[in-house]
Amino acid sequence: MRRLVLVLLMCGFEACAQSPAVVAPVKTAANPDHSITFRLMYPGAKSVRVSSDASLQQLPMTVDEHGLWSVTTAPLVPELYGYTFVVDGVRMLDPLNGEVHANFTDLYSDILVPGTPPAPWELTDIPHGDVTTHRFTTHIGIHYPENQTAYVVYTPPGYDAKRKVGYPVLYLLHGYTDSEEGWTETGRANLMLDWMLAEGKIVPMIVVMPRGYGDFDVVRNGTVPNPMSGTNIGHFVDTLTKEVVPSVERDYNVAKGREHRAVAGLSMGGLEAVAAGLVYPEMFAWVGGMSSALPGKDFDTRFGAVDAGKANLRLLWIACGTDDSLIRQNRAFAAWAKIKGYPVTAVETPGAHVFPVWRDDLLALAPLLFR
Repeated sequence: MRRLVLVLLMCGFEACAQSPAVVAPVKTAANPDHSITFRLMYPGAKSVRVSSDASLQQLPMTVDEHGLWSVTTAPLVPELYGYTFVVDGVRMLDPLNGEVHANFTDLYSDILVPGTPPAPWELTDIPHGDVTTHRFTTHIGIHYPENQTAYVVYTPPGYDAKRKVGYPVLYLLHGYTDSEEGWTETGRANLMLDWMLAEGKIVPMIVVMPRGYGDFDVVRNGTVPNPMSGTNIGHFVDTLTKEVVPSVERDYNVAKGREHRAVAGLSMGGLEAVAAGLVYPEMFAWVGGMSSALPGKDFDTRFGAVDAGKANLRLLWIACGTDDSLIRQNRAFAAWAKIKGYPVTAVETPGAHVFPVWRDDLLALAPLLFR
């Protein structure tokens, strides 16, 4: 990867040196009108596209006589957008952009379209909480190297390990291919929590973000077994409830009991959150799913073992983007849950299966918790 980046940089600099008429910067940049101009110096390429969560489709780029490929989007909502270039069918990072996030299978370049005032996920001069990674040996999750896995803990600004009243805890789950750092590195959840606390929108809470695989082979071996299978989801839910929760409650000043625990997640993590909340209602009173990878039918088979009245959830929050391919099963699940008597809040917003939607989801869900 480093060698490829060096070669591409040399190509770009040589082209600029040989062509002094090029005055436009070669870097990808956000523009004053909130559009993004994606740029890549790649002489000799036959086709270059940009794949970005700023667009539902890959955007074809055009090339000038110097080999500089570019395309400018329409004005966008201020956001942090991930992207990669696709050069003659091969994905690659932006060699001139050092802002990169990763998951277990891919790397993405990041570009911020700043807001005025700054958006909640932008770094600003407000009190910030701490983010700590904990590694542990799992006896439930399978196929982990040396049985080692991890979770990330966010503690709010001013966290007091000795205050008389413990903190409520949100267990926040990532999607398939992501890691325990997905919500902080890509989602910027910690910055959003800082902002919501500074604005008085949420109660001070601890947020725990575990590595969300019951069977680690789903990322080591592709999609075998299926990430949404009962094996992966079931083993993870057991890992969460029997290993992660007790560990957090041992090491942090946590308010005990279901009223002080929430579980929410996106995509695969949304399915896991719904499963955890409906299978273990004695553990969680607040449940949230964001673009959840729910089954399309047979909800009674998957989730019907617990009576909704006895479960007594305070909230079952089901959100999905209207451009998301999972919208149909989320609508079906919300309708089923209402018939069963669960306190469903169904939310639909514009957008696809991307973090700009899930950041907004967290901003909407967090203020509802622990009230």
